[in-house]
Amino acid sequence: MMQTQEFSNAQRAQVLTQALPYIRRYNGKIVVVKYGGNAMVSEQLRQQVMEDIVLLWLVGVKVVLVHGGGPEISDMMKKLGKAPEFVDGLRVTDRQTIDIVQMVLAGKVNKTLVNLLEVKGGRAMGISGMDGRLIEAKRKDERLGFVGSITRVNIDPVMDLLEKGYIPVVSTLGCDSEGNTYNINGDTAAAFIAGALGAERLIMMTDIAGVLRDKDDPATLIPQMTIHEAVKLFEQNVISGGMIPKVECCIEAIHRGVRRVIIMDGRVPHAILMEILTDEGAGTMVIGEELE
Repeated sequence: MMQTQEFSNAQRAQVLTQALPYIRRYNGKIVVVKYGGNAMVSEQLRQQVMEDIVLLWLVGVKVVLVHGGGPEISDMMKKLGKAPEFVDGLRVTDRQTIDIVQMVLAGKVNKTLVNLLEVKGGRAMGISGMDGRLIEAKRKDERLGFVGSITRVNIDPVMDLLEKGYIPVVSTLGCDSEGNTYNINGDTAAAFIAGALGAERLIMMTDIAGVLRDKDDPATLIPQMTIHEAVKLFEQNVISGGMIPKVECCIEAIHRGVRRVIIMDGRVPHAILMEILTDEGAGTMVIGEELE
């Protein structure tokens, strides 16, 4: 006995027509997806995220995929006999570690995602923040080694790929004028890239439902907030712990010209499509005051 009832052709057609206004709204617009966390580790969710991105690309949305790869970096370090070390939640990145980061992010993770997008029917091209000096950076903190703060974004390589009809897949490495490579926080890189692109939306995938008034109760999800409201929630300690840097990156992206930023639960199947192609959306949306 089938557990789920198959859609009839009429029901399929109805679903597609209901999505039409959203498709029209985002056709030709740029949407940046910051991809990581549980949605990257789970094979089933990874397949669904790639399907969502290819579907949006096929209906004319210009999707840019920015990815991290923290768990994969830690796994490779352990295989090579090097113990991961963190200070204030940031990976200590010495000369040997930055070589591993570059190998994993720009190599294994990036090319795996490109291949998946191609298998799903998309046209994808992988680049790192070092290609075309996309992300220029400087050392963030001497204690952290080759962890970088972004000093400049040269967006031309991404724009060139979009104009040629590709889905750019960007690994978050940076470089400086002396030839050093830097490990760049993925959320920060996505905010800077989305801002430089003037993206319609930045979608930041994470491992929780969004910003919660009570961190232990998913029912207290805050579906939308302005920057001013976010600052109040900082002061009230509603936004705390690991959510602090994520919301700070949302605010950074808004200040840099992104219209809307969504902190989304990457564990929800097809969350990207729910966010872009329905009224309901998924997660917490951060907007500028002028869009309130």
